[in-house]
Amino acid sequence: MSVTVFIDGAVGTTGIDIRERLSGRTDIAVVTLDDSRRKDADARAEALNDADIAILCLPDEAAREAAALVRSGTTRLIDASSAHRVADGWTYGFPELTEGQAARIAAARFVSNPGCYPTAFLALVAPLVRAGLIPADWPLTYNAVSGYSGGGKAMIAEFEGGGVDTALRAYALTLSHKHLPEMRAHAGLAHPPVFAPAVARLNRGMLGEVPLALAQLPGRPSLAAVEDTLAAAYADSALISVASGDVAAVTIEENSGTDRMTLRVCGNADSGQVRLIATLDNLGKGAGGAAVQNLNIMAGLDPLAGLIV
Repeated sequence: MSVTVFIDGAVGTTGIDIRERLSGRTDIAVVTLDDSRRKDADARAEALNDADIAILCLPDEAAREAAALVRSGTTRLIDASSAHRVADGWTYGFPELTEGQAARIAAARFVSNPGCYPTAFLALVAPLVRAGLIPADWPLTYNAVSGYSGGGKAMIAEFEGGGVDTALRAYALTLSHKHLPEMRAHAGLAHPPVFAPAVARLNRGMLGEVPLALAQLPGRPSLAAVEDTLAAAYADSALISVASGDVAAVTIEENSGTDRMTLRVCGNADSGQVRLIATLDNLGKGAGGAAVQNLNIMAGLDPLAGLIV
């Protein structure tokens, strides 16, 4: 028997990506509303309550409203917005983040999909905080660049329609980005990092970086200790890998078009300085791919079904 899935917001960037991933699968039955009904509250409420699992690909406030429409005691939700990522009663949908997290997602009724920027930051930082290599109150900086598709249809139109003539644009300069509570909470930090995001003139791809002065950390961990800790954390993951060895450069496009994420520990043993780098696809492991992975886990299906490994 197939699992009935309703995508609320199926015409948005993430919704389209998820719908394409689910097309042709015999274990998933996708319910769609035509253009005349997809903004009808009664039609949406009916579809939400009839689905086994509904995926919310909506702006934050609309996602909260959609969640409130669910009256059925059996409908399960995956929210791809940032509305519920630190909300009580919602399970964080990052299966690899901590031991047992996939099992918690499998048992959960309400799952919040991670943000693309937090996915890279948490993958790099959370294991090091748990291991005590980074103190929870340590001041961290997180620099990240994303492809413009992460900004949705409006940003895609802006970049592809000739409205933007720059190669890179820094933003969130008030240091109050909505992803900060998510990064702080799920990394176990006492304070949010200084977050410096930018959008580049490319459709897909993401590169996130956390610089550290290891020699100034209380335990003065070595580069090898940092790399070994990350490698152990993701040793059983099919999607997250820790690449070892020296590299001359890392490109933002490295994992574009896939659902993989690659982590690297690049540094100088003499200076005790390191750059923790993560690459992923902002629409893959950073959005639609992560939602499909969570859907598979919740439905008891192959976790990698529909993913590009």
